[in-house]
Amino acid sequence: MRLANRTRNLTSFKVVDFLEAAQALEAEGRDIIHMEIGEPRYPTADPIVMAARQALTDGRTGYTPSCGIPKLRQAIADHYQRCHGLDIDPRRVIVTTGSSAALGMVCELLLNPGDGLLLADPGYPCNPNFVRRLDAEPQLVPVNAADNYQLTGELVAQYWQANTVAAMVATPSNPTGTVIGREQLGELHRAVSDQGGALIVDEIYHGLTYADAPATTILSLTDDTLVINSFSKYFGMTGWRLGWMVVPESVVDTLTVMAQNFYIASPSIAQYAALAAFQSETLAILDTRRQEFRQRRDYLVPALQALGFVIGRPPEGAFYVYADVSALSDDCEAFCWWLLREHGIACTPGTDFGHHLARQHVRFAYTESLPRLQLALERLTKALT
Repeated sequence: MRLANRTRNLTSFKVVDFLEAAQALEAEGRDIIHMEIGEPRYPTADPIVMAARQALTDGRTGYTPSCGIPKLRQAIADHYQRCHGLDIDPRRVIVTTGSSAALGMVCELLLNPGDGLLLADPGYPCNPNFVRRLDAEPQLVPVNAADNYQLTGELVAQYWQANTVAAMVATPSNPTGTVIGREQLGELHRAVSDQGGALIVDEIYHGLTYADAPATTILSLTDDTLVINSFSKYFGMTGWRLGWMVVPESVVDTLTVMAQNFYIASPSIAQYAALAAFQSETLAILDTRRQEFRQRRDYLVPALQALGFVIGRPPEGAFYVYADVSALSDDCEAFCWWLLREHGIACTPGTDFGHHLARQHVRFAYTESLPRLQLALERLTKALT
């Protein structure tokens, strides 16, 4: 069978490689502490599960409108009003089969073969592959702690090329957990607009931030961006495969046609279940979990630092710690395999997230319970001392 040339440039998703290896060890009877996969290790909140059961009882199992059931699009718009004081037309809300479908669709919306998309390095591993599958060019911009591990207006101006048509950022970010503030978001938007390009903002980890005020959404500054969000992280619905976009009115019709053709509609049961995600009872559960994530972060960061890991920027959101291991190892992949096979700790090598200083870093997810994280640190201490 002859394969398309673009498939040769796709990179593996190393976190999945480590997850599958960890699961194989668990099948042999090993106890593995999962700090590799970005999945909250909570069950989906009961009100959401109950809503799904009711939807099944009511026979809500057919196709829905391609951009989502109207009640869910309105509920998402209401969420922006409640959290950010924004009046979002629900027509601009496009419900998708997970944020992965949204990420793929915005790339397909903007990129022709040969076009370039600016991305922070380190960043989410799948984003460059969404670009490559269109025969376009992921243009990785090296960022570090001094840049808050984020693109800035200055970096956009410096790295924008003749074929660049857009830039994508994530706030909070994966793998670093850093957040882009309001002023920096404005600078980014101006820098991209000055180049005649489009700005894509991944807000998948909104809700999972640890300051008193919620993270700033780019929608509070402009309507002229493509915003991606998800029910997987804050709402704890990873396996339900449901996300959304908020997009400019000018591209709604085009994205509607794309959704019709690419996946027809998002899963019906997941959509009806997600209506319960915005109930006050559910939000109280989710905020309690957010506080628990903050407690885990506050435990894990200094504990790792005490063992010799260097953390350039403590995470402000999400549930990851991006740690420099150069004082402990010169090969992050070998280090992660050693921790998994010899000590029962699964984490992700920095080489999953790009190229810039990647072999010096690993990512720890603090999605396990605090007692499990404490056990992980006991194992790490034994391994490293």
